[in-house]
Amino acid sequence: MKLISYISVFMIPVLILYILGYGLIAKRNIYNDFLEGAEEGLKIVWRLVPTLIGLMTAVGVLRASGFLQFLGSILSKASGVLDIAPELFPLGLVRLFSSSAATGLLLDIFKQFGTDSPTGLMAALMLSATESVFYCMSVYFGSVGVQKTRYTLPGALLASLAGMMAAVCIVQFLL
Repeated sequence: MKLISYISVFMIPVLILYILGYGLIAKRNIYNDFLEGAEEGLKIVWRLVPTLIGLMTAVGVLRASGFLQFLGSILSKASGVLDIAPELFPLGLVRLFSSSAATGLLLDIFKQFGTDSPTGLMAALMLSATESVFYCMSVYFGSVGVQKTRYTLPGALLASLAGMMAAVCIVQFLL
């Protein structure tokens, strides 16, 4: 374990030195290459800002309006049959849009149920087994201008659903 910790401390400086060394050997103007890359990165960020603001606003509206609690109460019948806390449904929905908002919901679940409770464990596993699908699609596809995503959305939603179901099954099997 100490070896991995020791290696991780030196990984970034070694990588930077490698890039600089390669640039010098290839006789490139490293500083101009850096500036061109930074300029291109800022252009991409500028194009993505409206999408990110829209996603963050939508998640904030969902949380503040009480829709997530309403959804949890509607799905509580299914959650009783499956032995799942109704608070996990809003967590799964928000996770598709925003990782940071889902983390906030996770902390609320931890405060209410505890970190070692079955609900807390399911929630933590759900967050680690899923991805913020809509955020990633908007950032990655938006940065390169992809308009038609074909099967990405259905595949990503299916993978997220599988991750959520796996989290529930793993906790129920272990406890």
